[in-house]
Amino acid sequence: MTEQSIPPLLLSRRFAPLFWCQFFAAFNDNFLKTSLVFAILFHSAAGDAGPLVTLASAVFIAPFFILSGLGGEFADRYDKARVAQRVKFAEIFVAALAVAGSLSQSLPVLFLALAGFGMLAALFGPVKYGILPDHLRREQLPAANALIEGATFVAILLGTIAGGLAARGGGDVWVFAVLVVGFSLLSWFAALLIPPSGESAPHLRVTANIAKSTAAMIRHLSADKRLWWGALVTSWFWLVGIVVLSLQPTLVKQIVGGDEDTVTAYLALFSVAVGLGSWLAAAIARGRIRLGTTVAGAVLIGAFALDLGFATFGAVGTSAASGPAAVLSSTLGLRVAVGFAGLAIAGGLFIVPAFAAVQAWSDPDYRARTVAAVNVLNAAFMTVATLAVALLQQAGVTVPVLFMGVGVTTLVVAFAIWKTMPKAE
Repeated sequence: MTEQSIPPLLLSRRFAPLFWCQFFAAFNDNFLKTSLVFAILFHSAAGDAGPLVTLASAVFIAPFFILSGLGGEFADRYDKARVAQRVKFAEIFVAALAVAGSLSQSLPVLFLALAGFGMLAALFGPVKYGILPDHLRREQLPAANALIEGATFVAILLGTIAGGLAARGGGDVWVFAVLVVGFSLLSWFAALLIPPSGESAPHLRVTANIAKSTAAMIRHLSADKRLWWGALVTSWFWLVGIVVLSLQPTLVKQIVGGDEDTVTAYLALFSVAVGLGSWLAAAIARGRIRLGTTVAGAVLIGAFALDLGFATFGAVGTSAASGPAAVLSSTLGLRVAVGFAGLAIAGGLFIVPAFAAVQAWSDPDYRARTVAAVNVLNAAFMTVATLAVALLQQAGVTVPVLFMGVGVTTLVVAFAIWKTMPKAE
């Protein structure tokens, strides 16, 4: 991504509203999720905090498996900008439900609100990625995807920090309310500015049977070897991402010995590093789709995940929680920080070219449904992974061993990606 390409995209009416709509939405998703995670870890009497934290990730992701197909049909049948506007309007009311859960200090209501945010994100996903090729040239896709990914993870950073601060000392419900409702409104306002994209498939009949339409989309996706390859590759990225992010708070608190601020600092570091990796991927691409970067990213993910596992294996956490300065001044704390940063940068390198290839290879009149099918596959990988990790944790498998498992399997996947990689263009 050249320096000259960034301002035109960020200032373009064809890209900027979508960029900010996604930014505000990602902030809200992660603000609510982090607030819930901190409530479980630090302010709840729940005895199974680790599995509950992992379950929070599954609750948000599971709707993608169910509703992405419907979202893809809506986005191809109707104007994508109009679909985005309606989805973001509905999000305001789900934010109000989250406020009700915070007021009543009810974990079930907060889990329900998180599921609602996941449902709306599932409907928005095909719009978010399907509309980019409608408004941008092919050579702009790597830069646009890098900016979207970068914005998403900066929003995760800010949402994580805000969620951690809002949860400190039991939390201030009115600060929580202003932020979660306010950012829903901002996301809706940004959606109102997205230019019309037109109807890609105006004669498409939206199928009421979600299972049937989803199955048809998956069959269409699997019929194209290049698209199926891209879908599997991006699914592995999201599987690793959801597992790492679900394990990270537990590792930092229980093994590294960090307090709430330290957990927030590590999550922030991870988010910034993913954004940096996305920028590097676009800089390497220079307007082209270079899948070799994905292979390199996979190898680095595997290496850093293994290092995190070995670094923390056998480590005994202290009973007294320490702040970021104390933890990062320790050998273990610094090594874990470097490991998370390296893994996150590798993730950015991995995902940007792979998803840009999926967008470029998709048929224009089926693009949103292709993205939806990819999202379904992503969600299936993530949901199975989070549930499996929760069960493994419940069975006594330690977090370091789980990181080692991620590292070994990702190195195997990196070899498979390299052996099966199609030509990007």
